[in-house]
Amino acid sequence: MPELPEVEITRRGLAARLIGQRVVAAVVRDRRLRWPVPPELEAQLTDATITGIERRGKYLLFDFGHGYLLAHLGMSGSLRLLPSDTPARKHDHFDLLLDNALIMRFTDPRRFGALLWLGSAPDQHPLLVGLGIEPLGHALNAQWLHRATRQGKLHLKLWLMDSHRITGIGNIYANEALFRAGVRPTRRAGTLTRKQCELLVAAIRETLNNAILAGGSTLRDFVGSDGNPGYFQQQYMVYGRAGEACRICGTAIKILRQGGRATFYCPACQR
Repeated sequence: MPELPEVEITRRGLAARLIGQRVVAAVVRDRRLRWPVPPELEAQLTDATITGIERRGKYLLFDFGHGYLLAHLGMSGSLRLLPSDTPARKHDHFDLLLDNALIMRFTDPRRFGALLWLGSAPDQHPLLVGLGIEPLGHALNAQWLHRATRQGKLHLKLWLMDSHRITGIGNIYANEALFRAGVRPTRRAGTLTRKQCELLVAAIRETLNNAILAGGSTLRDFVGSDGNPGYFQQQYMVYGRAGEACRICGTAIKILRQGGRATFYCPACQR
């Protein structure tokens, strides 16, 4: 599933080519996504100009001046830029035809993604209004984390993945950030010291930024807007490495289940 780095990589690739472009036509081939594609979408987009592309958590917001196209990649979706004469394939559900002879194409084999029209302020939409702070923004700092976790009884990895607290930290990058901070995923959030909060904030930023620089992680389906896969999986310290030697100390990486998701950690490096 695309996580924050993959969505941010998609945003940057699209923004570089699409901002200022006018939509010639919008084509919806299948409205049966996670939520039905609204019937007014084509009319709202046609002849409109893209004035900005932002990210909120794992959602993309295309600003058209009079409203926003909200996109979510779901489990297996991608948004790619292609020549306007590129034939559509089975899972290509949506095209945005632009006046620079490009198509922004939404592909989603599992159809868990979303394309919605927001006619008002996006931060008040039900999908966005309850999201927590951005992990790469100024709001995430050691003081905030220490204060926010004081009554935290959840295991730390699950606390980090709660999008109502911090938005966008998915399973892969929670595992990796906790390793880099030297903190076990099974620690109770409320037991973090101030020093550990400093280390964890730095580790979250480092992990996410490094993943963005590496083009994200491609484990199954993800490709960026240019069609290229990511390579951050080659830098994983713990994720997916159960039984393998820790890259730092040589201890075997362990695996357990938390909240129905696989958790990987080094029992020697993480306390």
